[in-house]
Amino acid sequence: MKLTAENVRKLMRECISDDESLSLVRGVVCAARFKPEKLKEHEDEIRSMLAELPDQFQKSIGGGWSFLNACMTKDGDQWGEHRTIDELILLGTAIGRVTIQFPRSMWPSLPGGMPYFMVDDKRAKPPT
Repeated sequence: MKLTAENVRKLMRECISDDESLSLVRGVVCAARFKPEKLKEHEDEIRSMLAELPDQFQKSIGGGWSFLNACMTKDGDQWGEHRTIDELILLGTAIGRVTIQFPRSMWPSLPGGMPYFMVDDKRAKPPT
């Protein structure tokens, strides 16, 4: 699935849940609960969008980069803004592929006060 703001929003709408018994996933400014069955159904699509982020975000290549740089694809095209970047981080975190690298208390000391995050691009796909 191509990394676009529209595709990220579509997957958010399909996967988000209001069931308070589900774990809360925290992003940079937003938090959400997700339907596990929908995340599993869309995992490959989420992974493919995460793979379109610049190489610096990929664990095996760059090891993580600033949230501020995530609005561009690795091809240099702007795909989103802060809200949709945060939604992509939420989806990636929910499937175990995204890790925010520093505790929130350290964010003010980072460029723009924004966290760095990393995409685990080499983790084996879980068995189905």
